[in-house]
Amino acid sequence: MLRTEAPAVAAPPLTGAEFRAALSALEPRYWDAHPFHTRLHQGLLDEDGLRLWVANRWYYQRSIPQKDAAILANCPLAEVRRQWLPRIVYHDGADAGSGGTEMWLRLAEAVGLSRAAVLSEEHVLPGVRFAVDAYISFARRQPWLESVASGLTELFSPGLLRHRLRRLREHYPWIADQGLAYFTARLDVVEAEGAGTLDLVVRHATTRAQQDACVAALSFKCQVLQAVLDAVDYRYTAAQAKP
Repeated sequence: MLRTEAPAVAAPPLTGAEFRAALSALEPRYWDAHPFHTRLHQGLLDEDGLRLWVANRWYYQRSIPQKDAAILANCPLAEVRRQWLPRIVYHDGADAGSGGTEMWLRLAEAVGLSRAAVLSEEHVLPGVRFAVDAYISFARRQPWLESVASGLTELFSPGLLRHRLRRLREHYPWIADQGLAYFTARLDVVEAEGAGTLDLVVRHATTRAQQDACVAALSFKCQVLQAVLDAVDYRYTAAQAKP
């Protein structure tokens, strides 16, 4: 007699509190404690190391609006698109010479890089390019909700931003204060953005499969950020080891 297996029963969805806790549990995977960040915050980088970090982080910064545009393109919900659209304007600026990416370029100039060199991306390492491109590809290919959830690293960043701003001013006083505008401006918005993104994800991830996918997306984003710093750290320590 043939036996048939009973269909698998889908796991029940997490409660809102459980889902929030599952997302928050990924905070130890964030890049705040990466060895390169530790050296940066302890003032142990030389000027070349700081420039290496700024030039490579540029590739990530300038890709964020592309990620957000992919979310808009994939999302069928007008109310979500309206909520998400200001993020592109924040980074790209409402007009030329404004926005988050422009502020990062000013940081680059403040640490001694030319704007042309940063824009040419001649200093971008292959590992950084590969990791960031993978993130953009993820946003283009995966459901919009997962791409939104990947951005919940915003929840983990306010403390890092405050700490970084203090340490840059303490250990690298040669950086003109206007060059640090990216960090001061980001502090004004990141907590509200993170809370809004979390509420959006919790509201729309109504099945356990969606919730698990969102947790996996946030984990993936943490891996992307770690990979960016791994590439920068490897290049910097190799340069320091040369006689």
